[in-house]
Amino acid sequence: MDSGIVSVRYARALIKASMETHQEEQVYAEMNTLSDNFSTMPQLCQIIDNPVISTNEKAGLIKSVCGTEISAVTEKFISLILQEGREKALHAIANSYIRLYRQHKNIISGKLTTAVPVSEETKEKLRSKVNERTNGTVEFKTDIDPDIIGGFILEYDTYCMDASMRKKLNLIKAELKK
Repeated sequence: MDSGIVSVRYARALIKASMETHQEEQVYAEMNTLSDNFSTMPQLCQIIDNPVISTNEKAGLIKSVCGTEISAVTEKFISLILQEGREKALHAIANSYIRLYRQHKNIISGKLTTAVPVSEETKEKLRSKVNERTNGTVEFKTDIDPDIIGGFILEYDTYCMDASMRKKLNLIKAELKK
């Protein structure tokens, strides 16, 4: 069976179980943490895939990378994944859960890139503008890139607004070359 199909099926089961117990937000945070840890620590996949490591050790490792205190739903889910031998699909399952949760809650991922750190007030103003425009909720990740010189780059969904000084200077440069 295709790993994409497997991950979506398990993610749907997890989201259903988490909603029945009203723990979907906590499970969402745990799946985000798990996914981030898989992305930043490639050796985590190798350890979980290793047949020499016992199921109990794998369970302890996975629980520890989900966060400090994990929900009962996530704990049972990890046990199920290990029991069924689906630990190789765990990263894909976590990503599928995140995607399904965002669809259900109408959450849009966004990224705000600035040359210097911006205040929480500024971030909140941008967030509320995007929320109005999309009739949803946006989750911003912020990034600081001094190479844009000034201004900002706002990305969400399929929309990108590049109001950086770097872009404006490049446009002037291209105009002068003509």
